Amino acid sequence: MPRAPMSSDSHSLAYNRGMANLTLVYGLRLLPSDEVEAVGEASIKLKNGHDAHVTMHTLEGSKDEIEKQLKTSLAAFFDFYPEI
Repeated sequence: MPRAPMSSDSHSLAYNRGMANLTLVYGLRLLPSDEVEAVGEASIKLKNGHDAHVTMHTLEGSKDEIEKQLKTSLAAFFDFYPEI
């Protein structure tokens, strides 16, 4: 019997299930908000020869507002991977 294609959710679960150790890739830089014109993606070179990409995000506001948004974003990120 043919297998149904994996949904992105089930693919994510299968991909992460066997991971004993994880690496969180991130970058931070503070700039005056009126100086930022565009933000692109970051490239990652994997040991298997493939490339991966990280979507970059921006947070704006005061120090306290940025810290609150960052904590909320980080918590939400791990909600995407409840199996971790």
